[in-house]
Amino acid sequence: MPGADLHWIPLGAGTRVVQVSGRLYEAGVAALQRRPRCALFHTALVVDTTDGRYVVEVAPIPDLAGESRGVVATGAVGSRRLGRLRVFRYEVRVWRDGVIPDLVESVATERFDLGADRTAALLALVGQVPTPVWGRDELRAGEMWNSNSVTSWLLARSGVDMTTVGPPRGGRAPGWDAGIEVAARAPRPATG
Repeated sequence: MPGADLHWIPLGAGTRVVQVSGRLYEAGVAALQRRPRCALFHTALVVDTTDGRYVVEVAPIPDLAGESRGVVATGAVGSRRLGRLRVFRYEVRVWRDGVIPDLVESVATERFDLGADRTAALLALVGQVPTPVWGRDELRAGEMWNSNSVTSWLLARSGVDMTTVGPPRGGRAPGWDAGIEVAARAPRPATG
C-alpha cells in the first residue's frame, strides 16, 4: 500500500557521542525552561510507492557519492562558514531501498496511508524542503531546524493532520514544530 511510516528513534541510538550531547542539551534546555528532562527523539520516514520503497532521511555527508544515496539537497551545520567543510554539512536523501542503521532502535511507528498520488507528491516535495543552517532558527520558526523539521515539514506539506502527530509520550523532538510552522507559511500543493 502506498504510504509513509514515521519512525520515532531515541536520539543517539547507536552513537554514544550524539547520545551524550543530546542529554547535555536537554538538561540545559530543561533547566532554562524549569521543567523535567524529557527523552529526545529523531525521526525517519520510510515511504512505500507503487514502484518501490524509499528512505527519506537527513544525515551527515559520509562521502562524495551522494547520487548513490539519492541525495536531493544539502545544507550547513552550525554556521554557513563552517558549512564549507563537508564534516559541517548535512544531506537530504530520497534513497530507494535505502538503509537507516538505527531503525531497529525505533520505539514507535505511525503509518500514513496517503494513496498513490499523495505518496508520489510527498517524494517530489523532498527536493523542495528548506535547507537552512542545521541547529539554527534562520527561518524564525521558534526553534532550531534539523532532521525532525524536515520530516514534519514533509508530512504537513503532504496534507497530514499534524495536530494528531507527535513524539512518544514524555518525549520531545527538537525541531519538530519548526517544520510544521514553516510548512504552514506556504500554500498547499495540488494533489491528484
